[in-house]
Amino acid sequence: MKNIIKMSLTASLVVSSLYAANTKAEVMDKRFNTAGAMFAYTEFELSGEPMAEGLGLDLDTLDPNAVNQPTQFDYTAGIESYEYSEEAMYALNYQSKMGPHLVNGLLNASRGGDMTSLAKRFIKFAKVTGNDPEILPLNMHPTALPYISGMPEFAQKIDMTVVNNDEVVVFKHGKESTVKTSVPAYLRDYKTLSWVENGMDKTFNPAAFGGALLKDTMWAQDFLGGMHIIENDEEVEASSSTMDHDGKHALGVSSADGVNGAILTELAWERILFMQEKLGFNGKKLGTSFTPSYDASKPVWFANKVAVIEGEKNGTKSIASLKVKEDHSSLRDTWGMLWPISEFYAYSDQRTNNANQNPAFLSVFDGDPFKNAPEANTDANRKNDVKAADAFSAAANVQNLLFENISTIHFDKKVGTLVDTFDGKKGSILTTFDAAYSLEALRIFQRSIDALPVGYGSADGAKSLDSKQGKEALSIIKTQADFLIKNLKESNGLFATSYNLKDGSKKGIEVGTQFAMVRGLTAAFLATHNENYRKEARALFIAIEKNLFNAELGTYVDSTKEYTPYSIGAVSGGLRDAINNLKNVGSEKEPVLELKNLTDRFTSWFQIVVNGDSVNTGAQLAEWLLDSGEYETTDMKTTNNDGDNVPAINKAGGKYGTAMTMAGKVKLSK
Repeated sequence: MKNIIKMSLTASLVVSSLYAANTKAEVMDKRFNTAGAMFAYTEFELSGEPMAEGLGLDLDTLDPNAVNQPTQFDYTAGIESYEYSEEAMYALNYQSKMGPHLVNGLLNASRGGDMTSLAKRFIKFAKVTGNDPEILPLNMHPTALPYISGMPEFAQKIDMTVVNNDEVVVFKHGKESTVKTSVPAYLRDYKTLSWVENGMDKTFNPAAFGGALLKDTMWAQDFLGGMHIIENDEEVEASSSTMDHDGKHALGVSSADGVNGAILTELAWERILFMQEKLGFNGKKLGTSFTPSYDASKPVWFANKVAVIEGEKNGTKSIASLKVKEDHSSLRDTWGMLWPISEFYAYSDQRTNNANQNPAFLSVFDGDPFKNAPEANTDANRKNDVKAADAFSAAANVQNLLFENISTIHFDKKVGTLVDTFDGKKGSILTTFDAAYSLEALRIFQRSIDALPVGYGSADGAKSLDSKQGKEALSIIKTQADFLIKNLKESNGLFATSYNLKDGSKKGIEVGTQFAMVRGLTAAFLATHNENYRKEARALFIAIEKNLFNAELGTYVDSTKEYTPYSIGAVSGGLRDAINNLKNVGSEKEPVLELKNLTDRFTSWFQIVVNGDSVNTGAQLAEWLLDSGEYETTDMKTTNNDGDNVPAINKAGGKYGTAMTMAGKVKLSK
């Protein structure tokens, strides 16, 4: 049967011209930075379907091939932002070869340590999600432990062999026409999608692990947050944790999503377990053990950079040895891991006193396909917790270390603020961006430890466990937010980029920092329910509009006019917080914070900075076919068929093409 896809190109022709006003987003650095890019793609995910649906959009009305429908904002958020996030995750995890293969990981070693044992594991994932193993792409390279960065250009010619033909029904100028399309082999077989080897920085970094872990965990929660009827693949809400045992239902909101969710959970578990077993560092020894009783009186942390000497086992990448390259603990690394580990903790939570857990998640971790936790780690008494290798126990152990470290070795209690570094003693510099996102990480930590919803429901209410650590997290959030408002806020309402505790000196104004502070202040408001933080966040957004919105360029810029993945992620998240939490309500009449202005600002920013005003400009270097609207014609000569300026991977530059990832830096100009 031919695949008939409805598509409207009329609106797509004005995607860029409507908002970009000929503003060019030139790619200054093509390099993929794992920590920043995957952080940004998590913000893209949250600024995708969840945001659009929260504003009342019926997601069933979204179609990747109906460009800018129902509105351009809906399409930008619900399709482009959302799908770019998912696609980049697969580029790193399944295709890039930018790190050791899962076959050589700790989990597979415990099951036999060869390709056969890993194949059995993946067959299990297919079975429990109602799939035939043939659904899995060929020649996947599940990257167990991603490196810090790499050049996302392909190392070999992509397999463009046509394996099928479809048809696209195009609606243009009110008329319908049919376009024949081609399906290239690379969509199913990933053999030719690995990245250039000499572009990889073969270093482990906690923030890079955290960025990947955050993406994997957020999408795993999305994919495995419900079940489906095996016979017709229809999504249903899980009514019990044993519902998948009835022969009629299987894990996952669909069969395809379910199997991806299972693989992503396995990758996340591998990374968490590796941190527990191999990356603890006490200033002298890598691999230092730590347990659930860790309290930071004898500090153990995760070194900022650990060099990897690659080996080869099972015919693919393994770890031969590790060596500490930069030994300090970084605040960015710490919050960059605390946020995702808290998400994973909540996702895998099997505590008996958690009355809020999703039955579908309990089913995932009931022993099949993922090990359940020992009783000591699921009872109400945290003092009897033991170190263990199951996913929840490992997450709980790593999470506890990270929280103890952010609240002790990175927190100057005398001054009342976090600091950037610890290398045996606390540093004296605070980077505002990292303090702001630490507020969000601490908010998610508090919610996870107190059994409150996280993920897409991280603003929802529920009965809290009111734990000791949860209360401590809330106290730090308040203290840190107050410090930032008092010491970092400038006379124009914007926030300085950094602060020196020794002399009180401050530096610079950056666009990413401002939106990070919107995120941080909103986090403080949501966590403490103190309206003053919302007022401060609203005032900051008004100051951003006044001082950083460049009418000529059509969006927000600082003096550099540059964007990196971290600033891109912060703007996406900050605009979302403004749309969800800071917009005018009741008697509030601030024009800048009217919902229409905010959604327009989000749309124009995304189209200018992310998509670009012409092909091969903008931060998004390429896109996968189908889900984000792109397709190949039969002659395979045309570029940018969906009109969004983001090309398919084979037309994105480089000798053989470029993966669907984010650039390391773009610069705006006329």
